[in-house]
Amino acid sequence: MAKPNYQYEKRQKDLAKKKKQEEKQEEKRQRKLDKSGVPPTETPNQPS
Repeated sequence: MAKPNYQYEKRQKDLAKKKKQEEKQEEKRQRKLDKSGVPPTETPNQPS
């Protein structure tokens, strides 16, 4: 019977954790851009 490869399991868990953190950081960046980007587009009134 094969013994479990704990290092592989740990690596997979760490990769999943890192991926989730990166996704959260990307979401935060998007929210920050949306929040800071919205007022400038609304304020300038360009006459046609």
